[in-house]
Amino acid sequence: MAARSGIPPRNGPAMLIDPKESASVAVAATPAPPQRIRLGDVLVQQNLVSAEQLDKALQLQRGTGKKLGRMLIDAGLITEEALAHGLARQLRVPVVNLKSFPLKSETVRLLAESPARRHRAVVLEDKGEHLLVGFADPLDLAAYDDVTRLLKRQVRIAVVPESQLLPVFDRHYRRTEEISGLAKALEEDIGDAVDFGVLQASVGQEGAPVVRLLQSVFEDAMQVGASDVHLEPQEGGLLIRSRIDGVLQTQTQADKRIAAALAQRLKLMAGLDISEKRLPQDGRFTLRLRDRTVDVRLSTLPSQYGESGVMRRLGQGDAVRRVDEIGMPADMLERFREILGRHSGMVLVTGPTGSGKTTTLYAALGEIDAEQQKIITVEDPIEYRLPGLTQVQVNDKIELTFARVLRATLRQDPDVILVGEIRDAETAAIGLRAAITGHMVLSSLHTRDAIGTPFRLLDMGVPPFMVASALQAVVAQRLLRRNCDNCAEPHAASPQEAGWLSAIGGEGAAGERTLRGHGCSACNGTGYTGRLGVYEMLEMDAALAQAATQSDPALFTRLAREQLKGKTLAHRALALVRFGRTSVAEAMRLASDLD
Repeated sequence: MAARSGIPPRNGPAMLIDPKESASVAVAATPAPPQRIRLGDVLVQQNLVSAEQLDKALQLQRGTGKKLGRMLIDAGLITEEALAHGLARQLRVPVVNLKSFPLKSETVRLLAESPARRHRAVVLEDKGEHLLVGFADPLDLAAYDDVTRLLKRQVRIAVVPESQLLPVFDRHYRRTEEISGLAKALEEDIGDAVDFGVLQASVGQEGAPVVRLLQSVFEDAMQVGASDVHLEPQEGGLLIRSRIDGVLQTQTQADKRIAAALAQRLKLMAGLDISEKRLPQDGRFTLRLRDRTVDVRLSTLPSQYGESGVMRRLGQGDAVRRVDEIGMPADMLERFREILGRHSGMVLVTGPTGSGKTTTLYAALGEIDAEQQKIITVEDPIEYRLPGLTQVQVNDKIELTFARVLRATLRQDPDVILVGEIRDAETAAIGLRAAITGHMVLSSLHTRDAIGTPFRLLDMGVPPFMVASALQAVVAQRLLRRNCDNCAEPHAASPQEAGWLSAIGGEGAAGERTLRGHGCSACNGTGYTGRLGVYEMLEMDAALAQAATQSDPALFTRLAREQLKGKTLAHRALALVRFGRTSVAEAMRLASDLD
């Protein structure tokens, strides 16, 4: 491989992985002529690998075709950071940490997505007279020449760790312009009588703008990790939004005339009735995007300006997490595992829609030996498809309801039954009866907190003795946005935040150190990346069971609060604030939902 050695860095301070390296960065007025440099020679010269290790890696490389640097990293002979710094020292250019560098989308997109991904290059900064471009492989002369030709500007090189590039590409090469362009193309077609015909239920099908538009919308949602996509006809146009980390973000706005075409196409994909526009409908379909299978649940709702559609990405292809990976506190985790080891009883996971209940239920299944026990799940829809389990999809259209499937399930000699959701008194009664008669039953319920769950079952008409004798534990949960690791910094609590800290954590809590992200390129300016689970668990001991049997809400509530003292959702959220994992504002948002 060849490189342009001596290409100077950008003027001004460089964003270095190691600030000490800045002393070795030379600034030249113009690029020096290129020199041919071999990566292996650079690494041996800098004592990053031995000659013997290099020879062995080169022999392996001939059989695999991989780049030498990747071979050395995969073999554990060198770290990605050490490789980047070694190249930077040789070429006298900066090493840029993309996690903290203030990237701008308009600058990154000066280089089109395809060549950026192909050459593993990103435009970091526009300095007017030149562009600073980060390369994962700065010794690739062909990549440098092609990038320079495409940018039509003088290019100066920086080194970037390759593993940091993919998240940058996914964040900044959003498909907003593509989606807007396809929406306009679809608007032009609306004037004709578009006959969709019997189309394959595959977003990847080439052809009509409506298909390409939906493909772009889904691919964009995958790139940014969106859980839901919302198509919302409004008076002024069609609003397309994505839910990222629990918060909706607008993708684009288009002419509302295309809403009907999108709704019709989605219904075809989900096998719904395209002629029915007056009633809500629910369905699902499967996509193949980027060599990955994605299950999508579709819900349509007739609104004032057309049919609103919400598409939720389900868990097919995602790894099921274990209970020690979902964020349960250690003391609660130990008790939860002990309860799951019992042979009978009901465990309920509660919380609002989108709070991660299904993730917790499947994590609980991971604690149970599926080889020695028969596990049957009854779901709507099936969010994770797992080997060794008997999974049943309910279908209200043919009266295959939760209650009906659950009754049939009991004749299948199960040890463990997972009911996706308890929606009515009949399902609740059958599930509790199964728990009494020697089955472990896991399910979810929509309640605000753990204490209110037994009363919700009683309100549904379940006899008190069944609740008292069958219910083993209730786990209530929420999801909080996690502070961005790159831009989180000490935060001075506002008077309202200080008041909340004192109310939950005691008098000294208001003065404790807290963190909050100020917003950076890694978190798209939000200050948050990803979400954390917050949990509380109420165990039905003898005293609580007696209070439930007597239908005494005051006594039950008092006893439950004593058991949960210092371990409520609010206290667990405060613990995450103290660890710097989330902000006071996020914890207060959770607490306001419980008031």
